[in-house]
Amino acid sequence: MPMDSVARFLAALTPEDRQTITAAPRDEQERLAAAWEAELEADDELDTLDELSPPAAEAEAARRVLERREG
Repeated sequence: MPMDSVARFLAALTPEDRQTITAAPRDEQERLAAAWEAELEADDELDTLDELSPPAAEAEAARRVLERREG
């Protein structure tokens, strides 16, 4: 997984979540970044949001990925 996917995922997180994920093992960060990329690609609702505000779409996808991780 390219470093930029992890960096982009981390940038989409809230500061509190970013701190938590940064402390996680590298393989966990990469797994979450891959899930985040998949969420962005698969959800049509996020496509619409991405047209209006790419950062908002990325933040929403990150929120969903973390919600699944915790649940």
